Amino acid sequence: ADAVGAALRFSGFAVVDLGIVSTPTVEIMVDELDAAGGVVITASHNGPEWNALKFLGPEGEFLGAAEMEQVIALVRSDDPLYAEPGELGALRRDDSGDAVHIKKILELPLIERERVAAAGFTAAVDCVNGAGSSIVPALLGTLGVEVAELNTDTQKPFPHNPEPRPEHLGDLAEAVRSLGADIGFACDPDADRLVLVDGSGTVLSEELTLAVAADFVLSKKRGPVVANMSTSRLLDWLGEKHGVEVYRTRVGEANVIAGMKERRAVIGGEGNGGVIYPELHFGRDAMVGMALVLQSLAEEGVTLEQKISTMPRYHIVKEKVPFRGDLGALATALGGAFKGGIDETDGVRIDMERGWIHVRASNTEPVVRIIAEAGSAEEAADLAGRAGAILKDMAGAGD
Repeated sequence: ADAVGAALRFSGFAVVDLGIVSTPTVEIMVDELDAAGGVVITASHNGPEWNALKFLGPEGEFLGAAEMEQVIALVRSDDPLYAEPGELGALRRDDSGDAVHIKKILELPLIERERVAAAGFTAAVDCVNGAGSSIVPALLGTLGVEVAELNTDTQKPFPHNPEPRPEHLGDLAEAVRSLGADIGFACDPDADRLVLVDGSGTVLSEELTLAVAADFVLSKKRGPVVANMSTSRLLDWLGEKHGVEVYRTRVGEANVIAGMKERRAVIGGEGNGGVIYPELHFGRDAMVGMALVLQSLAEEGVTLEQKISTMPRYHIVKEKVPFRGDLGALATALGGAFKGGIDETDGVRIDMERGWIHVRASNTEPVVRIIAEAGSAEEAADLAGRAGAILKDMAGAGD
């Protein structure tokens, strides 16, 4: 943080240090402060060895592909990156980010604080000692929710694998059961992804977060939905239920946001637990996801278990494998093994009657990701396993 601030100040920019806040809070504060841009220092859902920079433009949104290419070109060029020596930019601290973020959520027309409070919810939360550790309990408390906190000390290390996946959230599940809580919330370290735990202590697939939020929003306002190509078919079911179109984009938050703007989507996001509600801002936001889920349950007078019981059950498998072969030949190889519609917008996605697979190079790690979904866990695992075997064969042929 000191290095980033110093570099900006030596280039003449005034710097506002927001302290430890969530990524969506930074996005909101860029707009709130009318800043030229923003920089988030985070490893996102990974461990600290992956710490890096997320760049935001003046709208508080991630830079698009063309803008990032310009940034990379500047870094790789021999041109000086600093301006001519001049007046040092100012530095000030602003600790209002959480309060501004919460206020804007409460001002959303769909969120009724009194109605949520009247429901008398109890929630257990696991913020993995990350940037959501302050804002999550504060938001829920403001909504009248009784909160049991797990891992909300930013001075301590991550207590478990920080990616909010069901296999990493056993302590939260046990806390929900032992406390008799109505719901559990888990977010990743920069609090842009959200996973739900129902009242029985079952950790739900991260794919259900966007589905529950979208179902509620679409019940109030019909309009297009946009998600990436690795997101569950649940959204297609919701589109049919509410009579709206569902569109798919390349993986990556900036790609989804661009698609949402183009289609004027009322809600969108990613199946990793990333809810994007444009009435608040164009960015994945675990906190607005929590508010929408609680409002939905309060209005319908149902538990989370009852809510998801009305939705079809899909099972999704997500794997990642090292691969150095020719991805250009992947469509041909997968198309010969899986019979269905092939889409090469982002890697290879094949849609079949009973499920789909998506194989693509990761944007954040040196691996190839395999995502498969079907009506049963066994079918999904079989699809992923077959795709993985093809990748290994191709890699072996390349060697």
